[in-house]
Amino acid sequence: MGYREASVEEAEDELETMSLSTEKPNPCPSPLKKKPQNWSDLWLKNHKSLKHVVFTMQLPPLSSPKDPNHKNLIPNFSKIDRTLLLSDDILLRILAKLPESQRNHNSLVCKRWLNLQGRLVRSIKVLDWGFLQSGRLTSRFPNLNRVDMLSGSMISDQKSGILLNQRGFSVHIGSHFSPTRQVLQADLLPVEVVDRGLKGLASGCPNLRKLVVIGASEWGLLNVAEECSTLQDLELHKCHDNVLRGIAACENLQVLKLVGNVEGLYNSVVSDVGLTILAQGCKRLVKLELSGCEGSFDGMKAIGQCCQMLEELTLCDHRMEGGWLAGLSYCENLKTLRVQSCKKIDTSPGPDEYLGSCPALERLHLQKCQLRDKKSVRALFMICVAVREIVFQDCWGLENDVFTLVTTCRWVKSLSIEGCSLLTTDSLESVILCWKELQSLRVVSCKNIRDRDISPALSTLFSLLIELKWRPDTKSHLPSTVLGTSMGKRGGRFFKRM
Repeated sequence: MGYREASVEEAEDELETMSLSTEKPNPCPSPLKKKPQNWSDLWLKNHKSLKHVVFTMQLPPLSSPKDPNHKNLIPNFSKIDRTLLLSDDILLRILAKLPESQRNHNSLVCKRWLNLQGRLVRSIKVLDWGFLQSGRLTSRFPNLNRVDMLSGSMISDQKSGILLNQRGFSVHIGSHFSPTRQVLQADLLPVEVVDRGLKGLASGCPNLRKLVVIGASEWGLLNVAEECSTLQDLELHKCHDNVLRGIAACENLQVLKLVGNVEGLYNSVVSDVGLTILAQGCKRLVKLELSGCEGSFDGMKAIGQCCQMLEELTLCDHRMEGGWLAGLSYCENLKTLRVQSCKKIDTSPGPDEYLGSCPALERLHLQKCQLRDKKSVRALFMICVAVREIVFQDCWGLENDVFTLVTTCRWVKSLSIEGCSLLTTDSLESVILCWKELQSLRVVSCKNIRDRDISPALSTLFSLLIELKWRPDTKSHLPSTVLGTSMGKRGGRFFKRM
């Protein structure tokens, strides 16, 4: 028996003739169980599904392996980007789960992935100022919250072979370099250019939380304060008193680093006037670092009275006048005090009754400082009488007589001494035996502290400590395979003339 292929119109006519009766159902159905419908009835009720099935049966397959001349209905089906079915939000969540090492490769997939990958970037270091000034930085990375503009603000001579490194930045210095001039004084972008860059950055990145900049003015920082209300961390180089008026407008600022004068690089003055302006404007400061700044008792007192949330204070290469130490006693909630690279502590600390103390202080760190003046060191320990942790690192002039002054702090639990070659074992013993609450001791690279001078009392104390790191002489820790050889000795021992 032969069969012919039915058309869509004939199938529809046949369905209409085979449709069920359109009588209204009885509102009071019989309690008897209804007869279950068969599959043919259920099939015939769904007209739309049947029409779709009949239409699909008439379509040719997408590909026919038997017919090489037959072409697919969808050309290049295997090359279609299936990620187009995903929204930007879903694709961003997927890309955010990938490790950071793959992000640069993901941005090369297509233009859409490049834009999405830019939205995931949160931190950037500007090296090319033109990239910022043209507006491409904010359009390419609209969700930035941490921006470092330090290196991009300097006019660097890339052809020069002289590279100057200074803590947080490095710059190539040309042939015009002279040790008698300020190296970066004339190698910085003009203030107007820096301010325009700050304005464009603030308008394009309103969610900015951390900013590092050099050579800005009050006007540029005011734009940042107005546009970026969430700014919490600011690092400002080449700062002076007038610039601090703009910083005072950052009401939510919590972490601040001010770099005033840097010897050999640039000159800038931060005095009591600027510190007072800062204290009255930034009352939510938690962490403050003053590097190369001037000031006196009045400036420190203003910070202590206004910034009552201040918990950490760092003074680096300070140029404070005599008597500034007494101002620390107004920092009632100060927990950490760091003094770094200071040639002096306080030339005239004043009488003991005016010094006061910091009752909440827990940590005192002294790094690369001159500690030859006994009077200033004694005044510092009196202010830090409640300290629990003390660190001496590469401090010059820390002799036995100066070190014994630390016994003023009677509740020390942790002591760390590193690179202090003038201390002896007897002086260390006389100090730490006075501390009944000492729990941790660290002694590294102190050549005059020797193992043979350890007394039985000191040895007993070592056994009671919770943490002990004892490496006063680093030479004693050479591997056993090189002991007895010429390694570690002076060059004259194994370099001979031919």
